[in-house]
Amino acid sequence: MISTLFNPSSYSIAVIGLGYVGLPLAVEFGKKYKVTGFDISQARVNELNQGKDHTLEVDPAELKSVVRKSDALAGVFFSADKESLADCNVYIVTVPTPVDQYNNPDLTPLKKATEMVAGVLKKRDIVIYESTVFPGCTEEECIPVLEKFSGLKFNVDFFCGYSPERINPGDNARKLPNIKKVTSGSTPEIGQIVNSLYASIIPAGTHLAQSIKVAEAAKVIENAQRDINIAFVNELSKIFSLLNINTQHVLEAAATKWNFLHFKPGLVGGHCIGVDPYYLAQKATSAGYYPEIILSGRRINDSMGPYIADAVVKLMVKKEIVVWGSDILILGITFKENCPDVRNTKVVDIVKELSLYKANITVYDPWASCTQVEEEYGIKCINALPEDKQYDAVILAVCHNEFCDLEYGALLKKSSVLYDVKGVLNLDLVDARL
Repeated sequence: MISTLFNPSSYSIAVIGLGYVGLPLAVEFGKKYKVTGFDISQARVNELNQGKDHTLEVDPAELKSVVRKSDALAGVFFSADKESLADCNVYIVTVPTPVDQYNNPDLTPLKKATEMVAGVLKKRDIVIYESTVFPGCTEEECIPVLEKFSGLKFNVDFFCGYSPERINPGDNARKLPNIKKVTSGSTPEIGQIVNSLYASIIPAGTHLAQSIKVAEAAKVIENAQRDINIAFVNELSKIFSLLNINTQHVLEAAATKWNFLHFKPGLVGGHCIGVDPYYLAQKATSAGYYPEIILSGRRINDSMGPYIADAVVKLMVKKEIVVWGSDILILGITFKENCPDVRNTKVVDIVKELSLYKANITVYDPWASCTQVEEEYGIKCINALPEDKQYDAVILAVCHNEFCDLEYGALLKKSSVLYDVKGVLNLDLVDARL
């Protein structure tokens, strides 16, 4: 029987990709198993070996406690050397799955990681994918690569599983062990093995899906559903603005009904919600179906950055503030509050739109790496506000804790605009909310 070949005490686990998803996974597995945490960035590996994590997903003390310095039975050995993967028998791939400039799925990182794993794959090894993909991707795109570069036969010599990540960056209440995990395997028995492996580190429990495709589909619709719900309230916000009705007041009133879903309008960025629906849409289109609701929701949410910028410009013009050459402060550049993650942040769209008016834009974010922001988006930002500087317009784009205590009156000129994207400031302070 296959199961007799996979005794938990013999597991040697490799986690491929040590970002927001991979690192917490490697740390949790490292508490019970021998783990190799692999990343192509030597700088990232050096940082982790020093017990530091710039993503802030793992506490430094916890990280240091699992670093494996020798050939111990448990712990994590961080490495950028492919040779360090040779002795592993369970490979978990957690690399990014972005979209390109045309919103088409970009499987390049996934395929490169798969090819690398194939180079060290041995008989009876298991490859588990956590990267978000479209239904069928593991079996249609990844397994052929594993077979081609390993010379081994799928479900005879090696096996696969899929367990979609559910990491929520910056959420201290919902960490990996506290989030129920969906699992799956390429055969019923492998499904049980994969499920047991994750169940050993996830107190919140697991759900064994009927197939890899079911697990892939479950992941991608989780975020598509949320995307569509936010798109609905974003559209409501646009409508109610024209009707001079406070959107938040409407939502609060509607939320008194027992089955109302209380979503809020806002920018939709990040590595999941703003990306995953395109994976499902692309697969649906290739199967001959054009997904209208999914893509309509995407169009609405992708329009919100320019919409906010346009609203601010109109408010400035209404107050007779000259927009050309004005001083505008944008608070926050990360894709969500109290988190350093700037992947796919839609605040960038506000900056780009306002730049068309030749405004002097200051982006302030105490959480973001300004070096990373400039490298990825060509936008300069600062981690501390200059003293005694006042602005023609201030936009609260991200609700970091630090922004709750700001003295907004000191930031504004005598005639200026304060726009609250997040809807958290006192109504008496702001000129408008999203």
